[in-house]
Order: sequence, then C-alpha cells, then structure tokens
Amino acid sequence: MPLTDLPLDQLRTYRAGTPEPADFDAFWAGTVAAARGAAGGGTAGYRPVEEPLLGTVEVFDVRFPGWGGQPVAAWLLLPRGAREPLPAVVQYLGYGGGRGRPLEHLVYSAAGYAHLVVDSRGQGHDTPDPDPVPGTQYVGGYMTRGIDDPEHHYYRRLMADCVRAVDVIREHPAVDPDRVVAAGASQGGGLALAAAALAGDTVAAALVDVPFLCHYRRGAELAAFGPYPELAEYLGRHKRVDPERVFTTLDYFDGVHFAPRAGAPALFSVGLMDPVCPPSTVYAAHNAYKGDREMRVWHFADHSGGGASQTEEQLRWLADRGLAP
Repeated sequence: MPLTDLPLDQLRTYRAGTPEPADFDAFWAGTVAAARGAAGGGTAGYRPVEEPLLGTVEVFDVRFPGWGGQPVAAWLLLPRGAREPLPAVVQYLGYGGGRGRPLEHLVYSAAGYAHLVVDSRGQGHDTPDPDPVPGTQYVGGYMTRGIDDPEHHYYRRLMADCVRAVDVIREHPAVDPDRVVAAGASQGGGLALAAAALAGDTVAAALVDVPFLCHYRRGAELAAFGPYPELAEYLGRHKRVDPERVFTTLDYFDGVHFAPRAGAPALFSVGLMDPVCPPSTVYAAHNAYKGDREMRVWHFADHSGGGASQTEEQLRWLADRGLAP
C-alpha cells in the first residue's frame, strides 16, 4: 500500500480547520444527561459465564442501560485471584462487528486489568439499535443513519452508550474508579476519544489506536476503503443533498472537536499507509488534543497499525503512568 497522504513532517503540524458547532457543548451535555437520566438509577447485570480459560479469568455477560435506557451488552473479564481494586480498561470496538466471544479479548485481563468489552449497538448480535427515524434513507453501514439531524444520528446513541459504559465500570466493586482507561482501535479509537471528552475526569487515560470518526470531510475525500466512502456514495447518489448539511451533522461527532475537550493523557497510533483512516485524519485529532499526548508512528503499516507491537507499547505506557495493576 503506497503513501497517499501528507509527508510526516507536515502531518505533525496538520490541523483540520473545521469550525465546531456553536452548540456543541450544550448538545453533548444534554445528550449525556438524557442517557444517564434514562438509566433511571439502573445498574448493570452481571451473569457468570463458564469459559475454557484455564482457571485464570472470571467472565461475566453484562447488560447495562445505555441511550434511552436501552440494554447494551458487554463482556467483563476479571483476572482470577487478583488483588482488588483493579484498574480497568473499557474497550470500544471496530466498525461493523460486535463483542464476539470472551476468548478474543484476553490481553488486558492477562495483564491484570478488569476489562469491559462494550458491544456496538446494531453492529453485533447482542445489542439492537431501534431506529428513531423509521424510513430514513441511508447508504450501507451506519455513517449516514440519521444524517439529516444530529439529534437522530446513529453516533449520538452509540457515543452515549460509551459514556454509560464508563459510568458502569466505575461502580463495579472490583474496580478502582480513579483508574479507568478508555481504549479502542479504528471506530473504537474514535469512540475512546469521544468517551475521554464526554466522561471528563472519570477517564484516567485514553488509548486511541488508528482512530476512525475524525475529520470526516477529509476521510470522505481520501479514504479508498472502509466506512468513509459511505459518505461519498451517499452524496453521489443523492445529488440534491447539500454536502454542507451532511458535514454539519457529522461535526457533532467528530474527534477533532472532542479532542480539545479531553484532558486525560492519551497514546495515539497511526499507520502511514492506512487507506481506511488516512493519517491526516488521525493527526488532526491528535494535534488538537488537550491533554498530554503521544503518537506511535508505524511507517509501513496499513489500517492494522502496530498490531501486537502497539499493544506492548500501550501496556508499557500505562505502567509508566501508574495505571498498571
């Protein structure tokens, strides 16, 4: 995969220059308050699950109230016999997939963390997404669902779920509420960035790996694969739709606007040959980030980024910040 974006020296200073909505903070304050209010004080349910994990991990099938009080599925993995309270990693997932099986998510519990793996509504099999605007036209996936109005956009609901996941894990008796980490790759990276901004100082750190959901317009212009082309396809089909209206809606869900509101230390990563999340979209969020930030650059990587090598970097980085078990 060739380099198709800016040179690295330009990426390091790149800024999106996208104006944020005037009511961005009010929109999200109302959204988060509505999600918490709809939970009605309800707590998460944890059902023990028998898994062939050699006696090293306790696994729980979780349901907690998310947007609209609707049930969101998750896995909670706890290292068996570990000394509590534990630091916790809340993991958000990549585009188009659900939480899968617990055996797919063993790294953080093996490292001694409580690990909450949050299902993405409508994308997996365990968390439905009731469409609040039946009959709305969209193209494939989730990018253009509710694109006419930020109040109805898909990512409003999903990002509200992500904040609720932080609320829920902080209440668990095995978890140290002051050491909760938001983490994810691709879509999950964009969601971790949103959670770090919207949940405020209840997030102690963020692991933002090859993030999606950042600088939508440039993603739609450059990305050859993945979700961003859904926007180009939608606008190509619906030629009377004003592109400015589409991108104005998406401004409410852009990591470029969440970044200046996130104060927790963050470790980003980027693949310079990424055709799904172009490097400039990643740097646009990284360079706008409010808190202490670092970037791991994988020069010849595509959207897989650093893979296991990035995971090793993340574990060392967390330990250096007092967030290891």
